[in-house]
Amino acid sequence: MTSDTREHLYRALARPRSVAVVGASDDPAKTTARPLRNLADSKWAGEVYVVNPNREVVGGYHAYDTIGDVPTVPDHVFVLTGADSAIDAARECARMGVGVVTIMADGFVGDSPESRRRMAALEEIASSGHTRILGPSSLGVVNPARRLVLTANAAFAEPLPTGGGIFVASQSGSAIGALASRGKDAGIAFHTMVSTGSEVDLSLGEVCLSSVDDPEVTSYILFVENLSHAGDLAAFARAAAERGKPVLAYKLGRSEAAAELAVSHTGALAGDDAIADAALRDLGITRVHTFDALLEAHALARSTRARGCVRSAPRVAVVSTTGGGGAMMVDCLALAGAEPTGPGERTRAELAAAGIHTGGGTLVDLTLAGTRYEVMKSALDILLAAPEFDAVVAVPGSSARFHPELAVKPIVDAAGGKPLAAFVVPSAPEALQMLRDGGVSAFRSPEACADAIVSVFSYRPPRLEVRPPHQVPVVTGVLDEQSSYGVFAELGVPHAPFVVLDTPGPFDRIPVSAPVAVKIHAAGLAHKSDLGGVVLGVTDANGLTSAVDTIVSSVSRTDPTVPTDRVLVQHMVRGLGEALIGFRVDPDVGPIVLLAAGGVLAELHNDRSVRLAPVDADTAQEMIDEVTAFRALSGFRGLPEGDLGALRDAVVAVSHAAGLVDRGVVELEANPVLVCADGEGVFAVDAVVRVAGGSYPDRALSAMAGAGSMNP
Repeated sequence: MTSDTREHLYRALARPRSVAVVGASDDPAKTTARPLRNLADSKWAGEVYVVNPNREVVGGYHAYDTIGDVPTVPDHVFVLTGADSAIDAARECARMGVGVVTIMADGFVGDSPESRRRMAALEEIASSGHTRILGPSSLGVVNPARRLVLTANAAFAEPLPTGGGIFVASQSGSAIGALASRGKDAGIAFHTMVSTGSEVDLSLGEVCLSSVDDPEVTSYILFVENLSHAGDLAAFARAAAERGKPVLAYKLGRSEAAAELAVSHTGALAGDDAIADAALRDLGITRVHTFDALLEAHALARSTRARGCVRSAPRVAVVSTTGGGGAMMVDCLALAGAEPTGPGERTRAELAAAGIHTGGGTLVDLTLAGTRYEVMKSALDILLAAPEFDAVVAVPGSSARFHPELAVKPIVDAAGGKPLAAFVVPSAPEALQMLRDGGVSAFRSPEACADAIVSVFSYRPPRLEVRPPHQVPVVTGVLDEQSSYGVFAELGVPHAPFVVLDTPGPFDRIPVSAPVAVKIHAAGLAHKSDLGGVVLGVTDANGLTSAVDTIVSSVSRTDPTVPTDRVLVQHMVRGLGEALIGFRVDPDVGPIVLLAAGGVLAELHNDRSVRLAPVDADTAQEMIDEVTAFRALSGFRGLPEGDLGALRDAVVAVSHAAGLVDRGVVELEANPVLVCADGEGVFAVDAVVRVAGGSYPDRALSAMAGAGSMNP
């Protein structure tokens, strides 16, 4: 969107001068009565029109028969009718040139003929370009600062605090009510709250992008159910990053991978949530995992962003007036992935010089002495200046509830430099408000505080440009192992030497260096070992003959449809560890690359890292660092070092498989990739490539796969 288009949309969406409510009711028990009542209760100053052909007056307003009868063109129309009537209203709005139409009705999503018909009708209306559609299944828009409460959500029946800078966009209508009520209880004010619903037209990303130039908006909350418009989200996230406005997201759906992806470990390990996590990170959006952190972390996020604080495991000092509360905070930080860090020798000496004796532990426990302003303030000043800490968490105890001026005010007065947060142990609304008014992120639980610290320090600037939607081809086949190695060879990933032999034997020699692995060789196989189609450690011709007989017998018995006329014989490379490198195209976010601990138990371990593809060497190294199993290959406790540089290069190479998608490659995986000793490289010793429509050129496959193949 251009800046003019953004401004036009933003005004109609969140700053309208006139609104019309279609299908409003006089019955206070009905959901359709809420928007008018909310507008009246909030004393919104704009023009309100009501459309209801069954009433002359609704809520004190004259009721028009149709939206076309309204004497002016409203900026924003909220349609509360059923699905089919909503379509008619939206069509008339488009004819009139209404800026935004919000549709509350459901009945548009699903596989039924009626749902598809309705959705197609809305898409056609939206494609005219005259009117933007919010929803369907949207509960509306709220702008507390301008007293606009255009929503059917019951949570907005009570007044909200004003003066906040947080813009909320949620794919769940109920979530904006939950955030509003929780925010009010916590003393947190919002700038604007939008329920985007099913996003037939306006996406969550577009809604947020429209507001990005508003100086009153300081940060964003996203409540995300899916990433169906990832390109819009990417455009918004980049614009927000350029303007220094943090974006925090809570993403639903930490579910197991779908069954249709189980043909490969890549599909199972890179499930919906793993891909969403990678996408949000690469788009520069901070994902938190607790609802409270979503609300309470904004000052901390702005502080870390302004100072360029980035660290995967931030070093955090904890200073408390209560040993139990401080210990809770230390535990939660460690469990979340931060590094609770005690003062260094110099810092302890400075604390001692100020009369603060801390002992030798991680926690700086001031005990009751910390309830004195000068003690807490001195401790914080010293800790915030110490180089061994990335952030400091202050933990005031019971005094925060009754005497916040003692242990809480010094926290506010110390803020302004290194990131500072507070976990307030008791229920202390006044203390929380004092901290938040002073620009300090104040948390009601240690779990939310730890979640926020680790999440905001993990922020990376947007790494990729906007991506268009991806049409993923339908998989029609799985290449045999020989051809799959050809695809990996084209990308630059080496494989262990092999030959393909016809069966049956006998065989007078092993055609590659022993020991060898003998595997069934046929197209369409993803997991050969499940069929009994693999024999390892073969060292001579008799063993080869026996292995082939065993494989043919086992595969024929397990699945008679699998051809048994060929086997692949491959040199067993000695490695120090096993990796899995995979690639596939996600319909929402596009190409992704996966790195995981390899082997047949890859899914069981679930030890993996995912990124949007392609990646550079630095990003590939980050992925290696995130997989726990690979720590054993970095010289851990004197173990021999593996060639992690070669593994990094292989990840980069596979991430560029996006260039093969137009040639029919949908998904590929090498598992295991053996990581040899440092300087000796990595080798794929099994590979699977899924293709669509036979479009991957056969002659190219033959050329690539020909090397190393023989048939004596």
